[in-house]
This record gives sequence, C-alpha cells and structure tokens, in this order.
Amino acid sequence: MTTPARKGERPVVSTEGPQTQLSQQSSPGMWGRLVAATFGLDSVVEGHSQVSPSSSRAVFLVDIAEARLPETSLAPGKRLEPVHLHGVHDTSVHLCLPAKRGTELTELGWAEPHQYEDYGTEFMIYGPRTEAELDFVLALIVESVSFARHATIPTR
Repeated sequence: MTTPARKGERPVVSTEGPQTQLSQQSSPGMWGRLVAATFGLDSVVEGHSQVSPSSSRAVFLVDIAEARLPETSLAPGKRLEPVHLHGVHDTSVHLCLPAKRGTELTELGWAEPHQYEDYGTEFMIYGPRTEAELDFVLALIVESVSFARHATIPTR
C-alpha cells in the first residue's frame, strides 16, 4: 500500500505523563466512529487498557491472549494489547507496528514513536480529522492487529 503524507502540521503532543495528543484532535463524532469501526472488526474485543489512562480502550484479540513476540504488545508480559485508543479529549491511537513501518509513518507525518517505547515498535498515531484519515487510521489498526496475530520469532 502506498502511504500518503498526512496534510498539515503535526499536532502538539505532551512531553510528560501519559503521551497525549493536545491539538488537532478528532471531533467527538469522528472519534466515536473510529471506536465503533475498531470494535466492529472481526476477532477483536474491547477492554480496559492495562497501561493507559482509564478513558482508553484496549483492543484485545478474541483468540490470542499472549503475545507471540513482546514487540507486538503495548503491555509486554500481560494480555496481548496491540492497540489502544485514547479517550475523546485526546483521540490518538497507540499501537505496535514493525519498526520500519512506524518510521515510514513518522516521516510522512502520521505518527511519532511512543515516548515510553521498549522495542521501537510502539507508535502514537494522530487522531483522524477527515473521512480519508479515518479510513487510513482504521487501516493502521488492522495492520497492527495483523502484526500481533502473525508475528513470528526470527530464525538465526
């Protein structure tokens, strides 16, 4: 998939405490549609994030409880949490992707490395502002779930 550059300047993001998007948040309606579309995906279930503020919603997989690789979870050592969506006052999405893909998204203005990353695979994706961005951010969530589902231990 060819990834377009995100239009406009990057949002302002907190530098302390939980990593939070401070500007350019999704409208409440757009955020609600992203949440509904995310939890409408096959084989995912909503839960409380194990590592994020209580307003965040974790994406858990119905059929996989443990990460195949810790790099695929925002909560290493706990239930597999490849994605969580921050609340309506933030609207960012935190997820795990292969480091190379996350770097590409960062260069194109969609993401930045998570400030508390352990593996270089944890990224903050900015909340969608338009229909096109909503579709793209949802595709990134699907990509993260696929990364968690199909990760394999590298052979040496």
